[in-house]
Amino acid sequence: MTNVQPPTGQPNNAPLSDGLLQDNAATQPPFVDEHEFNIRLADNDSYDGLTFEVIEAEVAEGKRVVSRGVYLAPNLITTLSLLSGFYSILASTQGEFYKASLAIFLSAILDGADGRVARMLNAQSPFGEQYDSLADMLAFGVAPAILIYSFALQPLGRIGLGCAFVFTACGAFRLARFNVQVGTVDKKYFVGLASPLAAILVTSAVMVAIDHNQWIGQYDTLVMFLFAAWVVICGLLMVSNVKYYSFKEFDKKKVPFVVLIIGVLVMSIVLYDIPVGILAIGIIYALSGIVTTLKAKAWR
Repeated sequence: MTNVQPPTGQPNNAPLSDGLLQDNAATQPPFVDEHEFNIRLADNDSYDGLTFEVIEAEVAEGKRVVSRGVYLAPNLITTLSLLSGFYSILASTQGEFYKASLAIFLSAILDGADGRVARMLNAQSPFGEQYDSLADMLAFGVAPAILIYSFALQPLGRIGLGCAFVFTACGAFRLARFNVQVGTVDKKYFVGLASPLAAILVTSAVMVAIDHNQWIGQYDTLVMFLFAAWVVICGLLMVSNVKYYSFKEFDKKKVPFVVLIIGVLVMSIVLYDIPVGILAIGIIYALSGIVTTLKAKAWR
């Protein structure tokens, strides 16, 4: 990846040369504002012929520079997450709801892994951030909505379609708000329920219904309306201002030994019935943010 550094002794309006991003990159003048920077960034490539390249602005050693190329490892993991979400949609449309649910779970695992890999390798970039958001939109905004619509909401007609779309729209709102608030909110907390967690709440509910379906045939209408309410609630939690602990700094701090024992007990309960355990933990986590917010308002 080649960086372009500002020169000395050149006027600010000097044109960019065609070879700025070659291995022996020439320098370019300092930029006055972001608009001018973006114009010169766009003019930095001749776009001759069939090319496949990413040219973006990054901050290196406190200076804004132009670089080309992408980081391989984190973006490949993001692509796998995108593939899992895409497969989930195909499986849902074919009636393979359990496979579709497992694919969303895999997307959630990969979504957590790509960010950690990027930080470990110091391979964070604007392209990676935007690509991750787009992959999240498919895997955690579209795929769960199609899953629950195909599984339970389709007989409700337009009502079911509307409820599923509320979740997708709220997922898009959640990701857009997260992108614009990066750097302005406390990293220890999520403002609103994170989209992967909302997707897991919807997905685990479907898996529980599949595993414990002996009573569903008697209450089909009730189950459909419960799922309709559930997907809307999960969607609204994403766009709420409820604060949820992010656990981003949890692995950097020591905790009492008893916490490890409690963690083992929780894992044992989850392993007895994985979908029920995950759904229960997800509901407790979703309620924790609401309770904390209500307590904070009561103390004011």
